[in-house]
Amino acid sequence: MIKKLTFFSLSVVLLFTISSCEDFDDALGSNLSESEIVAGLKEALVVGTDTSTSILGATNGYLKDEAVKIFLPKEAQPMLENMEKLGITNLIQPLIDQTITSMNRAAEESAALDSTKVIFKDAITTMSITDGYTILTGNDSSATVYLKGRTYSRLLSNFSNIISPVLNKNLISGVNLSTEELYTKLINTYNDGVSVYNLAYTFNPEKQLDKITSNSLAEHATGKALDGLFLKVSEEEKAIRKDPVARVTSLLERVFGSVN
Repeated sequence: MIKKLTFFSLSVVLLFTISSCEDFDDALGSNLSESEIVAGLKEALVVGTDTSTSILGATNGYLKDEAVKIFLPKEAQPMLENMEKLGITNLIQPLIDQTITSMNRAAEESAALDSTKVIFKDAITTMSITDGYTILTGNDSSATVYLKGRTYSRLLSNFSNIISPVLNKNLISGVNLSTEELYTKLINTYNDGVSVYNLAYTFNPEKQLDKITSNSLAEHATGKALDGLFLKVSEEEKAIRKDPVARVTSLLERVFGSVN
């Protein structure tokens, strides 16, 4: 019985290997070897992640890119909608601007870390032939999905280890106020305005406004920073797949040119 199972298992592996080779040949219609294909995919991922981290890790990489810029948490949206009504725009707009700038600066600092690139490269190094075939014949974001599945938890910890301390350190030397404390002050200022506003509608409660309950700014910023990072990686992947100009090495051109 054991021998039969062993023979069956080996047969499945052999058939899968042969099938994988045929799939690669069908997918490429070229003389590229499996090792060249996987090497090309790894190179594409290295290029894509290095480019993305370099772009986002530069000053204003997050802050000046509307596609990845980190804004206030969803919980703070009523504040943006009602601050003019409450007459506190001039009071809290500078606090909003400073909070947003600080979150994006922390994200930029995280993206620039060498350890961020190392996490990506660890996942790329372990890519198998099966992974390579799935990525090569998949949609425009297959490589990004592969990377996200293998790096997200480590990147979350990596980014959090930078973003949280940055948002908890003093904004200005000698001033005992961090970004987290600034955000708390921002929420409290808004809630004070709501209290005054609601007094005018004591007998008309349907017109009263709700106060905001503050959550962790660091948790929000970390999640959004990673969303932005993988968005950039996805954009780089699409460019390499579709635009010959983005294939910056001969290996990338051979592999992705064959697919096209």
